[in-house]
Amino acid sequence: QYQLVESGGGLVQPGGPLRPPCVLSRSTMDYYAMAWFPQPPGKEREWVSCIDSSGGTTNYGDSVKGRFTISRDNAKNTVYLQMNSLKPEDTAIYYCAARGWEYCNDYMLPRDFGSWGQGTQVTVFS
Repeated sequence: QYQLVESGGGLVQPGGPLRPPCVLSRSTMDYYAMAWFPQPPGKEREWVSCIDSSGGTTNYGDSVKGRFTISRDNAKNTVYLQMNSLKPEDTAIYYCAARGWEYCNDYMLPRDFGSWGQGTQVTVFS
């Protein structure tokens, strides 16, 4: 059974950047679409970004378009979420997820993914 581990969260001021990585261990991520789902305090997980297995196609939720960029390095079994222009409403636990299929849909739901990391806390404060 493979494992996903996120890191790189932390405290950041509004407008600042963060780039948390998610590492997949005990397997190769070459055949999995990968995604990020932040869970704000007291709310459900919401999809923000997905990348297909080759890295050639990426999709974003409306709230992060133009601010966040998802990327992957299959040689390192790592997917990244470059977050720029962070806002207080971006505060959440950010979960990485792997899908047992190569492609992303235009909009993703948590049930589309079978494997999850433990999450990394991102707090945007002024």
